[in-house]
This record gives sequence, structure tokens and C-alpha cells, in this order.
Amino acid sequence: MTTPETALVISTRVSIPLAEIELAPIRASGPGGQHINKVSTAIHLRFDIHASSLPDYYKERLLALRDRRITKEGTVVIKAQQARSQEINRNQALERLVELVQSVAQVQKKRVPTKPSRSARRKRTDDKTKRGRDKALRRKIYE
Repeated sequence: MTTPETALVISTRVSIPLAEIELAPIRASGPGGQHINKVSTAIHLRFDIHASSLPDYYKERLLALRDRRITKEGTVVIKAQQARSQEINRNQALERLVELVQSVAQVQKKRVPTKPSRSARRKRTDDKTKRGRDKALRRKIYE
């Protein structure tokens, strides 16, 4: 197992080596003064799913995920620019990558379709009838 300094820990058994993650400092967009125009505080994270050392199960689930951060080529692109510090933005980008990978690790419970009970159906129709009566009483009376 790799150490936390050299790898991004996803779970007890899965981690991503930092060498597989490309972190590039860029200039943050948005309003700002002289500081924002000359300092690269935002972080642009790129992670290639196909070339990674993740287990095949994770790769398949990530590629099947409909997320705007994953390109058609299978690259995760995350831009972090919330903080004014490059280090904080770097940590936020890595945290978002961990959350994304952990989200595919959880198996969603299969939904069992249910039917409303007979009394619930009856109550619904009674409520609709009552509501219709109330609305009818609001209408103008023509003689």
C-alpha cells in the first residue's frame, strides 16, 4: 500500500498514485484586482481513467457515469478556484476527485416498485372530489 504523501487514498484497499494525477496551476477567472491578474492560484486537475491503476470495476462505473467533469475520452477534469491560496485549491480539487471515485464505489440499492394501498387511492379520489366541489363554489352564479 502506498503512503498518503504519494497516493490519494480512496478506500482501505484502493488508492490513486499522485503520479497519475496531473495538477496544473492556472489563473482564476472572475472579478479581481491586480493580484488575481498576475497570480496562478486556481488548479486544473486532469485524471485519465483508462491509464489509471484503479480496479476495472471502478473504471467501468466511472466511464458509465453521466458527469460533465468526465470527457468523452475518459479524462476527469476538475477546476478548483474557490480559495485565494493555490494549496487550498489543490486540496479541494483532490477531495472532489476522491468524492467522485467514492460515489461509484457505492452500489445503489435496487428500487422495489410499490402500489398505493386501497385506502390511499380512496383518500386521493375523495380529496379530488372535495377540491372540485370547493372550486365549483367559487364560480359566479348565473341566473
